Amino acid sequence: MIELRDVSKTFTLHNQGGAVLRVMSGATLSVAPGECVALTGASGSGKSTLMRMIYGNYRAASGQILVDGVDVASAEPREVLALRRATLGYVSQFLRVVPRVPTREVVAEPCLATGLDRAAAFARAEELLARLNVPEPLWQLSPTTFSGGEQQRVNIARGFARTCPALLLDEPTASLDPVNRAVVLDLIDEAKASGAAIIGIFHDAEARARVADREVDVTAFAPARAA
Repeated sequence: MIELRDVSKTFTLHNQGGAVLRVMSGATLSVAPGECVALTGASGSGKSTLMRMIYGNYRAASGQILVDGVDVASAEPREVLALRRATLGYVSQFLRVVPRVPTREVVAEPCLATGLDRAAAFARAEELLARLNVPEPLWQLSPTTFSGGEQQRVNIARGFARTCPALLLDEPTASLDPVNRAVVLDLIDEAKASGAAIIGIFHDAEARARVADREVDVTAFAPARAA
């Protein structure tokens, strides 16, 4: 479902005279349906960069990034957007929404975008918000006014609202209390059971051990240094 073949990444520092910074080389991995692969490595080793390349936020310098047969590394923007709507989900660490849109609608939106009817989409949103202990009086308010922990739970509910064959998770249990952390781990287990191929970043070692089938250390993809 997800396969990276010899992927490299560079950044051009335009405010540093156009210097080119090589941050990744030869990244190769695959994730099967129903499998969760955890990216590991020290801070700054490229975990989030790799995740953003898979999602299409960063363009790879070379190589292939195949998600359900679509090469994100060379796809047109419209193809990447279509892939995100139909196949590829992403739970980031930060909630980015249009102000004043009610929380229930924020969570239901991914389902509505796939053509699910409003009643079913809102029912799914309410189910997840309840599981993640977001108080019902808040469902009609914009999440932009919520606490950081509440926003994170809304973000997770939105990310798990629809069934995604491929799913990217960036620190999904960060800053959560033990009760809601357990709920998120259950949601990941359920996604795996439904056949989702998952790549995640988990600094929480216990959470990583619970849901990850194997680990990939991204420091193995660091560019070779000149002697």
